[in-house]
Amino acid sequence: RNLSFLDLCFTTSIIPQMLINLWGPGKTISFVGCVVQLYVNMCLGSAECLLLAVMSYDRFTAICKPLHYLVIMKPHLCLKMIIMVWGISLACSAISCTLTLNLPRCGNNLLDHFLCELPAMVKIACTDTTTVEMSVFALGIVIVLTPLLLILISYGYIAQAVLRMTSKAGQRKAINTCGSHLTVVSIFYGTVIYMYLQPGSSASKDQGKFLTLFYSIITPSLN
Repeated sequence: RNLSFLDLCFTTSIIPQMLINLWGPGKTISFVGCVVQLYVNMCLGSAECLLLAVMSYDRFTAICKPLHYLVIMKPHLCLKMIIMVWGISLACSAISCTLTLNLPRCGNNLLDHFLCELPAMVKIACTDTTTVEMSVFALGIVIVLTPLLLILISYGYIAQAVLRMTSKAGQRKAINTCGSHLTVVSIFYGTVIYMYLQPGSSASKDQGKFLTLFYSIITPSLN
């Protein structure tokens, strides 16, 4: 339910404005609209990173400890994890977006992108952005690399459990359970890491716009 709600909000906060800018005569967005889109996009992107990690723990429990699944994955624990996901995401969005919006732009309001995204907003600043980029990088390690590490650890245990299975049907069932999740994780984390965990000067604008389509449209569609 949370993943569905998150993806619904993700696409509706981005795609309508994107379609207007791509096909309509107007190529503009209001300042307030841009700010709202920036905060929402950052919050939902962070939430998706963390939620995919929580889902990998669910897969790990289901495959590696099937008899204890209902005892471990209690509704109370699930609620705690969901609150943690949304709480951290809101905090990350508030910090990184506020730092970005406080950068001076010297009247430059031309954004070469489909949407108001953090890397694109940093690029139009008319001052040294090293401090903001380092802050975003540090938050990226917490929000992106730490959940990714937990996912890889979970799937390491899952792979061991699957290889120990003697039943081919059991192996197929385990692979079917994890295959879709692993596909989405690969696409989503691959594009987000490229976008947010590299120096701002080395990123290509066209590559950035192309990869934005992956984690803002294709990943929610696959989910």
